[in-house]
Amino acid sequence: MSVQIQFVPDNVSTIAEVGEPLLQVADRAGVSIPTGCLMGSCHACEVDVEGETVCACISAVPPGCQHLTINLYVDPSW
Repeated sequence: MSVQIQFVPDNVSTIAEVGEPLLQVADRAGVSIPTGCLMGSCHACEVDVEGETVCACISAVPPGCQHLTINLYVDPSW
């Protein structure tokens, strides 16, 4: 199932498949999400997905939605 993904505040949109890793979706869309450990421990890649903070490195496009908004954070310490 295809899901419309919108990255804000960049206002970049793309189509992704359920289960596709968020970092892969962002990369394909030309959106940069900072990473550190790539295991979810350092929280460098935290993004807000529909009001829930998740680590993009260990998260995927969830089932049950047609549209997903991903709010990119900027952490000045990374």
